[in-house]
Amino acid sequence: MEISVWKTRALLIFLLSLCVAVALSLFPQTPQLQQIDASVLPAVPVSYEETVVPASEVIQRQEQQQKVDNSPKESQIANAATAISYKPRYQIAWAHPLNYGDRFATDIYGKPVYNKPIIVLHETVYSAASAINTFRTPHQQDDKQVSYHTLIGLDGTVIYIVPPEKRAFGAANSVFIGSNGAETVKTHPSLASSVNNFAYHVSLETPADGRDRDRRHSGYTQAQYKSLAWLIAQSKVPDARITTHKAVDRSGSRSDPRSFDRHKFLSLLHAYRGISRKS
Repeated sequence: MEISVWKTRALLIFLLSLCVAVALSLFPQTPQLQQIDASVLPAVPVSYEETVVPASEVIQRQEQQQKVDNSPKESQIANAATAISYKPRYQIAWAHPLNYGDRFATDIYGKPVYNKPIIVLHETVYSAASAINTFRTPHQQDDKQVSYHTLIGLDGTVIYIVPPEKRAFGAANSVFIGSNGAETVKTHPSLASSVNNFAYHVSLETPADGRDRDRRHSGYTQAQYKSLAWLIAQSKVPDARITTHKAVDRSGSRSDPRSFDRHKFLSLLHAYRGISRKS
């Protein structure tokens, strides 16, 4: 009789555990907020309050940007001696709060996440002003919300859009394949998992001849490469965790940043980082 009772209890405990597991899978939890170590990511300048600009000013700059030479020559690449004097112009154009969110310490199933930051490089396809207008427009639908942390104009201006400690919506349905294997985090019950929870998104403004779906264009300006290297040199993200939208995308529809010269970029980045270590 006692054996039968214990068997019944064991069966009930098993069934209860099974029900809990099924409930957790069917009814995702609210992810816990993560206090990401923003010191490993590029920081917004301390004096940013004085540089906030309206979208209209960014739009007015477009005609001037179109005149910038976007055919940089190899001889123009800054070395450690000249890079130290470079400091780009910067602006602030905050995205609407609906277009970015918090970073989480757990996924929607309550599982802790420990991903180290990555940097994802993009291009705008259209003008910087067009991108900023999109980011500043409140999109009510979750799948329409989009943003980058930072955008670099054709003239090299660094435009800060989303604070680094926040989660920009830059790469839906994405995964980063690195030394730790596949890394992706699901933070929304109705959207695919992505790298957004641990990514810092940087976009380069596309030159005028690239505002289509062709596979290549004339490339980015020397000012853009210098500003990009300057920006990322402020981070502690290693080369191996600097990737592209094309590389992390799982839909097969992304190819940005097209015509990107990674060798040129890394040469500049290493020059800046060499200076930072010595200073």
